[in-house]
Amino acid sequence: MKSTKESIGVVYDDDYLIHTQGQHPERKERLEHIVRAIDQPADEGLVRLLEPLPAEIDDLALVHDRDYIKSIDAACRSGKRFLDMDTYIVPDSYRIALLSAGGAITGLRKVMSQTLRKVFVLNRPPGHHAEKSRAQGFCLFNNIAIAAEVAKRDYGFNRIAIVDWDVHHGNGTQHSFESNPGVLFISTHQSPAYPGTGQIKETGFGSGEGYTVNIPLPAGCGDVEYDLFYQNIIIPVIDQYKPELILVSAGQDAYRQDPLAGMSLTFEGYYKMAEHLKNAAERWTGGKMLLCLEGGYHLEGQAGAVIQVLNALGRWELPHGETSPGLKPTRAAEQRLEEVLSVQKEYWDL
Repeated sequence: MKSTKESIGVVYDDDYLIHTQGQHPERKERLEHIVRAIDQPADEGLVRLLEPLPAEIDDLALVHDRDYIKSIDAACRSGKRFLDMDTYIVPDSYRIALLSAGGAITGLRKVMSQTLRKVFVLNRPPGHHAEKSRAQGFCLFNNIAIAAEVAKRDYGFNRIAIVDWDVHHGNGTQHSFESNPGVLFISTHQSPAYPGTGQIKETGFGSGEGYTVNIPLPAGCGDVEYDLFYQNIIIPVIDQYKPELILVSAGQDAYRQDPLAGMSLTFEGYYKMAEHLKNAAERWTGGKMLLCLEGGYHLEGQAGAVIQVLNALGRWELPHGETSPGLKPTRAAEQRLEEVLSVQKEYWDL
């Protein structure tokens, strides 16, 4: 029988390691562990490494103020070390941030060329906390939002779905599109947690009302709880929206041992989330998906989770390595499901 395995594109450049500062949680070792983990599937032809090109200023300006873009360049040139208490820079950070956003665009163009249907961008610095004119939460430029805007500008997409499974709410991405019905933004995130946004009743405004779906989860949620929300809200909403392209803000910090969060996802949980979205992409986008790295601070855990995401996207049939205990969802998660449904039923058939 002919194999159904699919090669997955992975965008990476060693220059992504230059943006790093000591023992800060968002450091180069995050990528080094992932790159080592993908060596074997790359040797087997299951991973195709892609070299990123830097983003142009006009690309960044689709999301960010031009004065803000200039200010990041100037801050890096000045030798400044921090933009806020969490977000550091080094002299080369502006150049690497252009390459990080450019990695998302490179991945998009490869997906649109139809040579690869699915691409995972191993870029840093991450992006989903970056606002129009503010760096925040380790993020300088909003990579996933820039990719979405380039997809609209260059390929004429009218319906793009962004799913953010990072444990922290993607405030910058939400604010980029909350009045735009052409982008559906869905976020699962621990709550309460940084940055404090992403409450259930944040559903967008104006013509974009109803196209922001926030799922703030209580601490401790794991594979069973996440699957509950994918089956009852996330996938039904995506199927009704019928996206032409699916983008994923892929942060692996909901992993059970992550030091900056309190969730309980295992490698199997990441596999299942990726599988749900892959199946939705097969139904609506011709299989086209672009994933960008966000958070994830347990080095071995993040690398293992990324491998399982690639495993699901490519149907590689690798063992999960970790599996959930198969328990029923917690009562707190079931109650949160009812609360989210009560708001989202106003906009979707759920």
